[in-house]
Amino acid sequence: MIYKRFAANLRAQNWFAIGVELAIVIMGVFIGTWVANWNAQRAEQAETRRMVVQLKPSIELLYQYFDSARRYYAVTRRYAAVAEAGWMRDPSVSDSDFVIAAYQASQIMGIGTNGSAWADVLGADRLRQIEDPELRNDLATLMSSDYTIIDTPAVDTPYRRNVRRLIPIVLQDAVRERCGDQVPIDPVFFPSLPGRCPLELPTTQASAAANKLREHPELRDDLQWHIAAQSALLGNFGPFEAATRRVRTRLGRT
Repeated sequence: MIYKRFAANLRAQNWFAIGVELAIVIMGVFIGTWVANWNAQRAEQAETRRMVVQLKPSIELLYQYFDSARRYYAVTRRYAAVAEAGWMRDPSVSDSDFVIAAYQASQIMGIGTNGSAWADVLGADRLRQIEDPELRNDLATLMSSDYTIIDTPAVDTPYRRNVRRLIPIVLQDAVRERCGDQVPIDPVFFPSLPGRCPLELPTTQASAAANKLREHPELRDDLQWHIAAQSALLGNFGPFEAATRRVRTRLGRT
């Protein structure tokens, strides 16, 4: 209908009416484009919110990691103290306990994740669409941080490699089978390490392994480095843990 009126006005050279008709057409195009863009933006924001919610399991896993790692390394630290006493020939530490403690002190755990996986899910464009500025900043922190400083690479020290090079594999297998990582059924939680290993290694094998360890007193220095690396790993939790806690709280409200 508007096109018929436009043609009639054009034949009649009714320029005012023509201008009004053109203004109506232009306004209609503008409003239609604006509505289409608005709907597209709403759809993108809804998709972004959906994708952020999908990060909940990863955030929960990271959140649980911090407490689990603290408990785990508190146990390995106690084993390290027994191993140190074994190298000092403390009579209260048997050869079996010395070998077990030296091995258990080398145990490590990690989360095996990095921010790039989250960056692949969200991306910079999606991240900019998050309306909550604090949530956006915390997610940006978690997506761009270097996770190696709070994961197994940070504690995979020479002590771990060297002590396992000296302890016979048959004894390592026995300790792992009886006192190794206790893996939970729930995948949200992490392995734990028993605080005490109720295992008595064969006397001859334990004595031979203990003597072999004592022939390498430099392992005591390696052990000190190993303990220091664990302390550094736990100390690096700070900014990761704070950002994770805030993100977890905000996602819990969605």
